[in-house]
Amino acid sequence: MPNMIVKVPEGVFDETARAALGKGLHAAAKAVEGWGDDPRQEILTWVLVEEVKQGCFFAGGADQTSRFIPVIVLLYPPAGVIDEAGRAEAVRRIHQAVTDAKPADDPRRVATSIMVRDVADGTWGASGEIWRLPDFARAAGYKHLRHLCAPMATGIA
Repeated sequence: MPNMIVKVPEGVFDETARAALGKGLHAAAKAVEGWGDDPRQEILTWVLVEEVKQGCFFAGGADQTSRFIPVIVLLYPPAGVIDEAGRAEAVRRIHQAVTDAKPADDPRRVATSIMVRDVADGTWGASGEIWRLPDFARAAGYKHLRHLCAPMATGIA
């Protein structure tokens, strides 16, 4: 149940491409984190796509957007959900999702910069309450963290 903030150059990803990007990033997170199959778990990942004004992406001190499409992704999973191998898989899948969402008629290659930033246990607020790893495990149905979940009478487990 991560949050993702994605920064893309303004005008590169049209509405259709942004929808594909959101869907692809959601699928990448689900695959890496190992959510359950309850449809209510689908809304637990939020993806925010922010467009950065033209002329504001710099590499090597210059705007390089004529040569490639720079995309910055900040992935914020709860600490303890993704291990080292999962981080590598997340980076691979996120890059692929961005590449797949790029409009087909754009000849530039995609260059991603992806940062995985674990949110320390007890520092994530959701709907007015602090959540801890067992709360996330219960809500998201993480297959590898089911041992943290106490059975619930009516909730997602």
